[in-house]
Amino acid sequence: MHLEAEHRSTLLSLIARDDVRLRLLGHVASLNLPDCWIGAGFVRSAVWDHLHGRSPEASWDDIDVVWFDKNGAAVAADEAIEAHLKQADPSANWSVKNQARMHLSNGDAPYLSVEDAISRWPETATAVALRLQADAIDILAPLGLDDLFSMVIRPTPSFTGHKLSLFHDRMRAKQWLDRWPRLTVAGACLT
Repeated sequence: MHLEAEHRSTLLSLIARDDVRLRLLGHVASLNLPDCWIGAGFVRSAVWDHLHGRSPEASWDDIDVVWFDKNGAAVAADEAIEAHLKQADPSANWSVKNQARMHLSNGDAPYLSVEDAISRWPETATAVALRLQADAIDILAPLGLDDLFSMVIRPTPSFTGHKLSLFHDRMRAKQWLDRWPRLTVAGACLT
């Protein structure tokens, strides 16, 4: 089996056995928002916990719900969706961001979709999202799953130039190497 296909199969299996993540994916799916996913730590932590031989933790700083609609790009729309999700599941710290406007705060050209937006997130291992659609789990991984499953922290191409210091700041703040000691940092990113 091709390695990427094996990673996808493993990820689908991990999420299918995780009642908490499935419940949260269900809440988001019930919104019927266009191009809507849960990404970042929601996915990354499940994989890294698994690879460290731990049960998946259901604690995150936030649950990153990302969607794309040029007509609904107002912050108020995201706040209303967050309020709805908090009512549906108050145990989760929901963070909803329409990626149609996020390029403004990230200093990027306008994004074309969620896939385009997450391909410009800071780390390759974080540039992954999931959604529940017709009782099936979809995976969105524009930069692949190799770094996620190899436990490599590497900046995306968008963060290798003038944004590299932001990548380093984020890596230090997240303290991933303390939480998951088997992680490695891509060679050129150590400085």
